Amino acid sequence: PEKTAKRRAKHLNVHQAGKSDCGVKSNIKSIPGVMTIRGCAYAGSKGVVWGPIKDMVHISHGPVGCGQYSWGSRRNYYVGTTGIDSFVTLQFTSDFQEKDIVFGGDKKLVKVLDEIQELFPLNHGITIQSECPIGLIGDDIEAVSRSKSKEYGGKTIVPVRCEGFRGVSQSLGHHIANDAVRDWIFDKLDPDGKPKFEPTPYDVAIIGDYNIGGDAWSSRILLEEMGLRVIAQWSGDGSLAELEATPKAKLNILHCYRSMNYISRHMEEKFGIP
Repeated sequence: PEKTAKRRAKHLNVHQAGKSDCGVKSNIKSIPGVMTIRGCAYAGSKGVVWGPIKDMVHISHGPVGCGQYSWGSRRNYYVGTTGIDSFVTLQFTSDFQEKDIVFGGDKKLVKVLDEIQELFPLNHGITIQSECPIGLIGDDIEAVSRSKSKEYGGKTIVPVRCEGFRGVSQSLGHHIANDAVRDWIFDKLDPDGKPKFEPTPYDVAIIGDYNIGGDAWSSRILLEEMGLRVIAQWSGDGSLAELEATPKAKLNILHCYRSMNYISRHMEEKFGIP
């Protein structure tokens, strides 16, 4: 119809030989900071890589909108009791207001961390997923993480610099999240420390499976029927202890290459895990 054709005119074109772009309006990059159907770096970190780790609390640090938008939209199935030892389906946000943008949000972050420790004492760790304003105003989330970790007796607190404007798709957020695991989990492990389990020659890790609807469980069953032992799932139905155990695996089985190839390459180079 004429009305529809007019509306879609910019979205349809014929590709011509020798031209790299057919000039349609849909073939453009997202504008960082503008909500689109694509994700952003924050979405890649909080929504994909860190969010499904069940026994850690993941704070959406910034205005409430990003946390609300990314809350409960993925079916990351997990075993556990919500609010006791699992926190995947709960939303934690520092709920930035205008005064926090002007004066900084470090004090608010400290308050949020203290409240989480009081309300959910059985959490095994906390991540701080930074939204756009955090990078723009320059809050030192790393300093807060270090000081509160020390105050809580060495608790794992991971600052993640995944501000949405850093990338126009989720992919950079995956990379940033992988690097945070490397820097704040792996690099803090005692290199001579004994693993909390007895390793076997058949230990494998499932990397890059978010258990959307329970598919990581199915993969795990098949692998274990083959005689392998799955010591970690990343990160669907995963835990902090499984992250820490992964460098002892004999093989990493990579499902979603786009989200987890970075940490898998790092483990191959540093720990010799193929």
